Amino acid sequence: MNILFYLLPKSDVVYVYDDYTLRQAMNQMETYRYSAVPVITREGCYAGTLTEGDILWEIKNHGTAALHGSEGLRVGSMKRRRDNQPVNVNCEIEDLILTSMNQNFVPVVDDNQVFIGIVTRKSIIEYFYNRYKTLV
Repeated sequence: MNILFYLLPKSDVVYVYDDYTLRQAMNQMETYRYSAVPVITREGCYAGTLTEGDILWEIKNHGTAALHGSEGLRVGSMKRRRDNQPVNVNCEIEDLILTSMNQNFVPVVDDNQVFIGIVTRKSIIEYFYNRYKTLV
């Protein structure tokens, strides 16, 4: 099965660039109410996942509780607890399912590690639910 059927393309994904300041990333996440977003480079490559927890720890560790103090901190230099593991666009559905077990979304990259979108855990569950309904 082709995972592109379940892909939310990059143009529809909320993400932050690795050169964003902490303040810019916080504003982006607040606007869309996401607790985790992909981080990409300006070249379009997947660089990791930024979470609310990562931001809180960064603020705690650097004492930048004031939002204006976060202007010097860049997302790319922040320590992140865990990055969502990406899959290649040509991967098998089994790889996608196994990867999604521990992540809310799975970043999808091409052969050059360029970020092309995400597959949400919700879309995978919907796929299996619909298959189940046809069997019952």
